[in-house]
Amino acid sequence: MRYDIIVVGAGPAGLTAGLYGGRQGDNVLILEKGRVGGKGLEIPYIENYPGYKKVKGMVLIEKMKEQVSPLVDIKELEEVKSIKHENSKFIVTTTKNKYLSKAVILATGTTHRELNVPGEKEFKGRGVSYCAICDGPLYINKNILVVGGGNSAVQEAIYLKSIGCKVKLVHRRNKLRAEKYLQKKLKDLNIPVIWDSVVEKIRGNNSVEEVVLYNKKTKEKKIVEVDGVFIAIGEIPLNKLARDLGVKLDKRGYVMTDEFQRTNVQHVYAAGDITHTPNQWIVACSEGAIAALTAHNDLLRGQK
Repeated sequence: MRYDIIVVGAGPAGLTAGLYGGRQGDNVLILEKGRVGGKGLEIPYIENYPGYKKVKGMVLIEKMKEQVSPLVDIKELEEVKSIKHENSKFIVTTTKNKYLSKAVILATGTTHRELNVPGEKEFKGRGVSYCAICDGPLYINKNILVVGGGNSAVQEAIYLKSIGCKVKLVHRRNKLRAEKYLQKKLKDLNIPVIWDSVVEKIRGNNSVEEVVLYNKKTKEKKIVEVDGVFIAIGEIPLNKLARDLGVKLDKRGYVMTDEFQRTNVQHVYAAGDITHTPNQWIVACSEGAIAALTAHNDLLRGQK
């Protein structure tokens, strides 16, 4: 099967790339290893996306999918295993098929960074989670510890509190990195913050029962009884496909692009969180649109 553009990833960036490519008349395929939406499905609420005072991530994804689907082919649960460039064509091999394309847009995003502490792996799915909207309802009226200090961690803490969980936030510094409006909400909801502390161990029997915290300032340890630990300490770029293609990465492993979302490899573009621009929905959409427009024009003109 031949396409003009293959988009790898169906988060906000990938869906927007498909939208813009399809509307220009390009034959576009979007491949997604999971469900359409990617990490966008995990966002409890968005309050800074134009046109919406407040909207759930999964609702916005559903609206985007509904808009894009008539214009492009979307294949869910089909992971891309390799991309090779041969004879001016890209051969994209998935877990189910092989496809040819003239251009590729990488919108592979990131995955959750782990704490790498004792008990984390053992209790995944049994008290350790990385997605409040996925697992939060299992912990209503239970004690929850959210780990992190950025937007994601504070958003998760606010969401968990809103559905009836008993929430505390632990952060390794004495100041949050989250946006001010989120910090205000955290304070308004009386969500306690344990400052200058890191999780040293997660313990329990059949499920999580407690964590051991280490205070970096006082050098003291304390045990906090919890039923669940939600980890939101950042992301790791999913860059294997880019690396195998010879795409240039920065020192943190994110794909480097120019202002038109071109990479150093001809007819390979990148958009969204994989490029390490601000992790904002609107930024991902913008980059997806630019990548598709650039790919269309480059193919049309036969330019790099």
